[in-house]
Amino acid sequence: MPHLVTRRLAPLGGLIVLALAGCAAPAAPPAAPPAAATADTHGEIAGAAELAEPALGLTSIAADGRVSHLDLLDETTTDLGAVPPPVAMHSDGRYLFAADDAGVSIVDSGVWTWDHVDHFHYYRAEARVLGQVEGGGVATVATSNSSTTGGAGLFFPDSGEAVLLDTEKLSQGEIVERFRLGRPAGPGLVVPAGSFAAVAAGGEVTLHTADGELVGATTACQDPVGTITTRVGAVIGCRDGALLVTVDADTPVVERIPYPSDTAAPRATAFANREGRPTVAAVAGDAGVWMLDTRERAWTLVPTPEPVVQATAVDDKEQNVLALTADGRVLVLDGRTGTLRASTAPLVGESLAAALPVSLIADQQRAYLNGPAEQRLWELDFADEARVAREFTPAAAPFFVAETGR
Repeated sequence: MPHLVTRRLAPLGGLIVLALAGCAAPAAPPAAPPAAATADTHGEIAGAAELAEPALGLTSIAADGRVSHLDLLDETTTDLGAVPPPVAMHSDGRYLFAADDAGVSIVDSGVWTWDHVDHFHYYRAEARVLGQVEGGGVATVATSNSSTTGGAGLFFPDSGEAVLLDTEKLSQGEIVERFRLGRPAGPGLVVPAGSFAAVAAGGEVTLHTADGELVGATTACQDPVGTITTRVGAVIGCRDGALLVTVDADTPVVERIPYPSDTAAPRATAFANREGRPTVAAVAGDAGVWMLDTRERAWTLVPTPEPVVQATAVDDKEQNVLALTADGRVLVLDGRTGTLRASTAPLVGESLAAALPVSLIADQQRAYLNGPAEQRLWELDFADEARVAREFTPAAAPFFVAETGR
C-alpha cells in the first residue's frame, strides 16, 4: 500500500573546509530556508533570489564524502558539509543524489534554472545537505528536468524497494516519500514522468500515480538499465531497445523504440546529453556510439574513430558529440558521421586506469571533466578545438562532480 513518509531534515556531517588551491573558502551566503512554491512558480521558491544569469557551478563529492561547490563565475569554493562516502552519484542540475550500500544522501546545491520553453529563470537559495533515504543496495536514481515539481525515483536493488520522492518538498528542505513499493530484487528503475512514475523491475514496467496506484497497462522490459529525461519524455533502457514514457492529456503513454534490425552492436546502458535536449548518446561497445532521437523515436549507430568509454550529445546545430577514450582524451565528434573534429591530450588516463569515477558533462558552450587521481577539474571549449579553457585544483580529489545551476 503506498504511504507518505516525511523524514526530518538532518545534516549528515560536520562542516569541512574545502578550498580551491590558492583561494580561501568564503562562508556560504546567508539565505532564508526555502518555503512553499508559489502557485505559478516558474521554478521560484519563496526565500530564493532570482538572478539575471545562471549561477553555474561544479558541485563535487570527495571519496570521504566531503561536499564542496565551485562557483564558475568568481571561482570561489564553498564547503557544504559531508555525506557517507558514496559509491555512485546522480544529479538533475540542482540536487546531488549520492548512493552508498545503505541509502541515498541528498545534497541541494542551492542553484537551479527553470526552463519555461521560450525563456529561462535562474535562482539561488541556501545550499545544504538535506539528509538520507534508507534502502538496501546501491540505488539507481532517475530525475526529471524540474527541480521544484514532480518526483525523483530511487530503486534499491538488494531489497527491491521502489521509492518516489516529492521534488517540491525537496525544494522546501524536506525529504518526503510519495510511495515505497516492493518489487523483485535485482536491477530496476523508478522513472518520473510528469505527475506519474514508471517502475521497471522484474521484466516489466508498470505505471503509477504519484501516490503509487497502478494506472495503464504493463509493458515488457528485460534487464532495465539506463534512463534519462529529455524535452520529449523519459527514456528507459531495455535489452531490445528503449521505452519512451510521455504524458498525453493527463494520461501516461509508453512507446517502444527497438534497436535497428540490421546491427548487432551492444545495447546502450548509460545515456547522456546536454540537459533537456531531445537527442541522447550512449556507448555501443566497440562499435561506436548510439544516438537516440526521442522526437523521431529512432536510433542511429554512429561509428567512432576508436572505441570510447563515455559519450554525451551536445545536440546543438553542429550536432557535436563528446566522447572519452580509454586513455583519457576527450574527442569532439560529428554526431551524424562520427568524424573526428578535435581532441584533447590525455587528461584522465590515470583515473580511468584505476577505475575511478570520471564524468564528462556537456552544456551549451562548455564541457566539464573530473579527474580524481589527477586531482583536477577541467573546463573545455569543445567548439574551439577542444581547448582547455580553465583548470582547477581542488583541495580534495573530486570523485563525483555535477554541473549545477543549469
